[in-house]
Amino acid sequence: MRALLEIELDTPTGNQAINDGSMAEGIKQSLAQLQPEAAYFLARNGHRTMIVVVDVQDEASLPSLVEPFWLQANAKVDLHICMNADELLEGLGRLSS
Repeated sequence: MRALLEIELDTPTGNQAINDGSMAEGIKQSLAQLQPEAAYFLARNGHRTMIVVVDVQDEASLPSLVEPFWLQANAKVDLHICMNADELLEGLGRLSS
């Protein structure tokens, strides 16, 4: 199933990663592990934020997706199951059945 992850980094932890040069490598590792369909980086609520769309195999996959961000980046993580337009239209079609 497709999920949208919103990862909002803790500012002091992010500042330390910028200052010690580990931010870029951390992002590369995260993207390699997540293999996102899409990834965006922005400022949100005054914090460094990464928004990624990923494929979640099953519910048991969730800890391996989110725990590293909590443990290593002291991040706030929100996860939303989402769908593309074709999936939405299919779902809407099921309403009338």
